[in-house]
Amino acid sequence: MPGQGLWRTKSIEQSISDTDEPETKLRRNLSAWDLTVFGVAVVIGAGIFTLTARTAGDYSGPSVSLAFVFAAIACALAALCYAEFASTVPVAGSAYTFSYATFGEFMAWIIGWDLILELAVGAAAVSKGWSVYLETVLGYLFGAGAKTSVDLGWVTIDWGALVVVVVLATLLTVGTKLSSRFSMVITGIKVAVVLFVIILGIFYVKGANYTPFVPEGESGGTGQSGVDQSLFSLVAGGGSSSFGVFGLLAGASLVFFAFIGFDIVATTAEETRNPQKSVPRGIFGSLAIVTVLYVAVSLVVVGMVPYAELATSAGDGNHKTLATAFSANGVDWAANVISVGALAGLTTVVMVLMLGQVRIIFAMSRDGLMPRGMAKTGERGTPTRATLLVGGLVAVAATFFPADKLEEMVNVGTLFAFVLVSAGVLVLRRTRPDLPREFRVPGVPVIPILAILACLWLMLNLTVLTWLRFLAWMVLGVVIYFAYSRRHSLLGERTAAGGEPSAVGAKPAPSED
Repeated sequence: MPGQGLWRTKSIEQSISDTDEPETKLRRNLSAWDLTVFGVAVVIGAGIFTLTARTAGDYSGPSVSLAFVFAAIACALAALCYAEFASTVPVAGSAYTFSYATFGEFMAWIIGWDLILELAVGAAAVSKGWSVYLETVLGYLFGAGAKTSVDLGWVTIDWGALVVVVVLATLLTVGTKLSSRFSMVITGIKVAVVLFVIILGIFYVKGANYTPFVPEGESGGTGQSGVDQSLFSLVAGGGSSSFGVFGLLAGASLVFFAFIGFDIVATTAEETRNPQKSVPRGIFGSLAIVTVLYVAVSLVVVGMVPYAELATSAGDGNHKTLATAFSANGVDWAANVISVGALAGLTTVVMVLMLGQVRIIFAMSRDGLMPRGMAKTGERGTPTRATLLVGGLVAVAATFFPADKLEEMVNVGTLFAFVLVSAGVLVLRRTRPDLPREFRVPGVPVIPILAILACLWLMLNLTVLTWLRFLAWMVLGVVIYFAYSRRHSLLGERTAAGGEPSAVGAKPAPSED
């Protein structure tokens, strides 16, 4: 029997049964290839174009490629757990839905609130980055005077960020399949640009730039000390998070931002024709592709210039990018190509982050933890109201507010979700061994435990200030839960009415091709 109060769980059968409600039914028209495109579309973005050079110059030196490998291992372990859950519970909501079935309503709300932090803040931040690259491209076309922002008194309006959010929200409202086709075209462009960076950059690689591979730790640098250094280095007595072993580990936690998004594939399970097989394939396919590209790019960039030349400028705080390495070798025209690729890359990142955010709010609204009107789907089978809400919030944040320095806030939220999903596999294996699982995590309980430890390890290497901000966001979420969500929970209403919260006779989602 599901638990009562804070820990009442929503059965798998009830979750699947709810997907057939006419007013909140999503259209199933996505394939494994569509999901792989979504995964690559959201993962290849700001991380590969900006974080690679910044992490090498400020934290890890030439060992930034190793930092990417460490982050990829943690993601791969978590991906195995996501794949099992998504093939067992093919319902929108991803980690939120999984947590509702295993840890209960309160933890489900916490993880849903956490995912709002990850996706909404990430979409707003990337929209601002998109506007910056648009300004660069417009400068190539119309001269240096082209701007994507307008100052109106004390308010700065970023019309570039507003345009991209409005256009993409419209695409998502029209239909997920159309969004997938748009992503396929744009993703093809940015993958081509990434391959261009790798192939051209190889000709400028110098072996001496790889030495020392792990630079000696420093007491200064952008790692700094106190609340600005990693929690692990502070506890372990490290002077800072700049270079050395602490720098390598801090770099792995930072470049984890570049992998964020593969988990969004799981949020589209309810819209997939064969979720039991397609979702795991989409998760693993996208993760494998981006890992190979990331490691190759990082090796090329640090081989092109000494890592010290990629450090953040002390005077103005400007971060170096991939274009910096090419400019240092006299290949300025390549910087223009990279800017176009980055513009394309960030476009699909914003779209898929918004897609994931909409599906999270849709799932929470269908359960009554948010206003239920947000769960209504339009004639095209998409949650129109939730899409308009997310589009509006992201547009306001990206248009009127600065959204820089948010990478670590997004990271800590995502890693927390990964920990709960990995733990949930262990719980559900014990509580519901009878459930059909198209994909099963090998080596249980070892693999889920390793995933939990890897994610916790990366969390420890985030800054103290990031942890303080994350805790403040979680406290706000707890207040909202007790003020609204607990009293409006659909599962709570069913339980209070004496009804059975689970749908015993519910059938699993269809698995036709």
